[in-house]
Amino acid sequence: MHTVPIEADRVATASSLIPAGQPVVMINLLRYRALADYGEGSDQPPCTGREAYFDRYAPVATGIVLANGGRVFWLGKVLATVVGPVGEQWHDALLVEYPEFDCLQRVFRDPAYQAIVFHRTAALEDSRLIATATLPGLG
Repeated sequence: MHTVPIEADRVATASSLIPAGQPVVMINLLRYRALADYGEGSDQPPCTGREAYFDRYAPVATGIVLANGGRVFWLGKVLATVVGPVGEQWHDALLVEYPEFDCLQRVFRDPAYQAIVFHRTAALEDSRLIATATLPGLG
């Protein structure tokens, strides 16, 4: 099952589970399409999924994340899945830290983000976006 679109009902459910003021680190697992899929009749020049993500989506999205209190904590290439479903693969993992979940919701609602999120959808074959919190005493 491919899970690329950011669905409002899933964001609302997560928001109801995460206490206000709770810092969160969002784990992003990313698998890119070989060629970005903008759909038939798109005026977007052809490119790879990775190019659509890093050249068209990420520069604007990162600015919006920073403006809403977030910070890109870590980005790395996935080398291998040691424990997980056979055949499941990810190209990159990205960690983004927010002072609270509402900051991420503001990113999603931002008109500038809404104007570029289609690049994310075109770029990714599959993704995961997982909200996490630091365990007390561990960091």
